[in-house]
Amino acid sequence: MNQLLAIRCYARVVETGSFTRAADSLGIPKATVSKLVIDLETHLKVMLLQRSTRKVAPTADGVAYYNGTASLVRELEDFDSEFTGAHVKPSGKIRVSVGGTTGRLILVPALPAFFALYPDIQIELGVSDRAVDLVDENIDCVIRGGDMTQPSVVARRIGSASWVTCATPQYLDTHGVPQHPNDLHSGYRIIGYHSARTDRAIPSRFAKGGEFIEIDGPYAISVNDGAARAAAGLGGMGILQIHTFTVRADLAAGRLLPVLADWVPAPYPFHVVYQPNRKLSSRLRVFIDWLVGVFADVT
Repeated sequence: MNQLLAIRCYARVVETGSFTRAADSLGIPKATVSKLVIDLETHLKVMLLQRSTRKVAPTADGVAYYNGTASLVRELEDFDSEFTGAHVKPSGKIRVSVGGTTGRLILVPALPAFFALYPDIQIELGVSDRAVDLVDENIDCVIRGGDMTQPSVVARRIGSASWVTCATPQYLDTHGVPQHPNDLHSGYRIIGYHSARTDRAIPSRFAKGGEFIEIDGPYAISVNDGAARAAAGLGGMGILQIHTFTVRADLAAGRLLPVLADWVPAPYPFHVVYQPNRKLSSRLRVFIDWLVGVFADVT
């Protein structure tokens, strides 16, 4: 038995909850993973996994064995990658999750430049605003906006985006141009937004000279996607507050006009998030460093 490979297989089964997903992540047949885990249990003389037709979960002994070995295996793999990286360009696969609008408008258009620098790196990109589990889904890093409050992860700030409040010329011709955020309570509709991750309504925010105002409605439509929110604004459904990069071309073409330009909320931060107990591989490190440069240009 190749004990190190058996331990790696066992760790991936625990982390993914599946022999199939563990085999896919390691790039070896499922039958090989299953046999190595059985061989490991025989060697240790303990049952590490409870198996059923629907679920695989570690036993109490299995949890203890995983906690004692998984970090060692991960450090060894990362050390091998780091040592190799001193002589050759980083290579291998990175699994990345990014929000929908951020992925479509910022990350994906910039990726050709990354692959020009690192042609031997592969990226598996999940584009979604849903919450993801770094360990269970075997994801190397997540790119997300907003304040990071999870103590169980490392969040490195990589940039920020400005906000613009705007509407179509036709909408403003009909309803007039608001001069103060409180004007939005009377005779205007706001295009609402609710989080795709929490379903919580997010108010429009305005700040000027130490004064801070939140406006939550009235609205005809509330959406949970930035692109759909921009489309609603372009459709003349109301006043829109959105990241400037999302509607930059529409502002330049005059399809949307800015309002309340002196009432600007704080910039919206972007972070890259990864596991705190994992030493960064060379390929993940160069990707994160590259992200800093990409998001530095987002305004």
